[in-house]
Amino acid sequence: MAMAFKMATTGMWVADECKSSFMEMKWKKVHRFIVFKIDEKSRLVTVDKVGGPGEGFNELAASLPDDDCRYAVFDFDFVTVDNCRKSKIFFIAWSPTASRIRAKMLYATSKAGLRRALEGVHYELQATDPTEMGFDVIQDRAK
Repeated sequence: MAMAFKMATTGMWVADECKSSFMEMKWKKVHRFIVFKIDEKSRLVTVDKVGGPGEGFNELAASLPDDDCRYAVFDFDFVTVDNCRKSKIFFIAWSPTASRIRAKMLYATSKAGLRRALEGVHYELQATDPTEMGFDVIQDRAK
């Protein structure tokens, strides 16, 4: 069975593919972002979508549904004022206002367990609409 990490508080499991995709993004830079979803029936956090190295923030924002919750990690590359290339990983908890109350509660209570499984996240954002996780917000947090 491909289940690696159980979240004790909610009884959710994080699939091995979540951790392996995250490590590929973190170390090999083969993904720019990963979107995760919870399958309520199997109580398993799985990979919903993976963005290739050529995709950016706009593709991530477009891949988040308007009426359902998701988690996402985004690898943000930038250049500092000292002309140094840096990379920071953002964890985004997407919970739009149009999503079901049950989904919002499920994602809120499962968030900490997934964060523990994904070692190496630098910043966390909680967003209910696209303006709360805009590219300018990410740029400001990374500096």
